[in-house]
Amino acid sequence: MLEIAEFINPTPSPLWKLAKQAGVDLAVGGLPTDDLLAPGERPWDLRPLTRLKERYEDGGFALRVIESRPPLNNAKRGLPGGEAEIDTVCTLIENMGRLGIPVWCYEWMTDFNWLRTRTDTPSRGGSVVTSFDYADVTSEPTEGGPISEERLWETLTHFLERVVPVAEKAGVKLSMHPDDPPLSPIRGVGRIMRSIDNYQRLIETAPSAVNTITLCQGNFTLMTDDLPAVIRKFGKKITFVHFRDVRGVPSRFEETWHDAGKTDMLACMKAYRDIDFSGVLRPDHVPTVEGDSNAHAGYSSFGRLYAIGYIRGLREAVYAG
Repeated sequence: MLEIAEFINPTPSPLWKLAKQAGVDLAVGGLPTDDLLAPGERPWDLRPLTRLKERYEDGGFALRVIESRPPLNNAKRGLPGGEAEIDTVCTLIENMGRLGIPVWCYEWMTDFNWLRTRTDTPSRGGSVVTSFDYADVTSEPTEGGPISEERLWETLTHFLERVVPVAEKAGVKLSMHPDDPPLSPIRGVGRIMRSIDNYQRLIETAPSAVNTITLCQGNFTLMTDDLPAVIRKFGKKITFVHFRDVRGVPSRFEETWHDAGKTDMLACMKAYRDIDFSGVLRPDHVPTVEGDSNAHAGYSSFGRLYAIGYIRGLREAVYAG
């Protein structure tokens, strides 16, 4: 049965207690923060990662996924310094294996990560959500300049050639997150993890059990009209799930409450049951509600509580049948 986790920032906060009170015992974590680093240590070194894991355990959480990445932009662009960046990933993966942390969620978005054009779009009952409209994105190239999709495939292939053998030896799954939004190009920058066909290409590029997928539903539902079928298609290749929803198309969409988007969330939960998904699923990108801060749009604490309860209800309904 799939397990419900929550993204827990490495720095203890009220969310730690709220998540425990909501019945969440599994953490999706970041890399060690400065307060966990001794002089000369790097976040991907064994000792700070050990302290990180112990901090989560002291808070009552088992650390199941690391969802932060060392710097990788030079590697993605094939620039000088890229090989050293891949070295840091190899060190991280080796140390995750030593500590029994089974999944590393990464992405291949160059120059910028997930992109929104508004963080205060009105939603149900006065809540606010994030949204994206390509018409509002500047056409000005990024500082790095244009880069083609084929060049990104070349650099990703090289990355996998180096890292997959390390991950196989360490017993750690490399779980690729989609581009957000799944649209290309943006500001001259190609985006390759943006379609079902491209995910199939990813799998075929490195045919290994550790070359896997983060099924971020908010992105994948913009790639297909039948998300449950895609879940069944990729099956065991899915090792981590972001459970969220949107309304719209890749060029113009908004986040939604978990029960108000375009996706049949119950059908998705049934699909995870059918493929015997046994990894962790976490809520993602929730509305900001009355009484909470929108300083970290998409990640307000109170909105997460609603999402956790909704997901738990779906799971109980599906797995009891």
